[in-house]
Amino acid sequence: MTMTIEMVKCACADCVCIVGTDAAIQAEGRMFCSDSCANHHEDSAGCEHGGCPCHG
Repeated sequence: MTMTIEMVKCACADCVCIVGTDAAIQAEGRMFCSDSCANHHEDSAGCEHGGCPCHG
């Protein structure tokens, strides 16, 4: 049996976003919803998705 995963939770620990695998930003072998999350919130900015509290 083959399973295709199309949506994953952002790899940022504080993020609550779900992102499509085709749109995810890949870094360090993981999938993130935004550049901010992928860069560990170096600029202290959140992912800017409505309702998400992450800021690294």
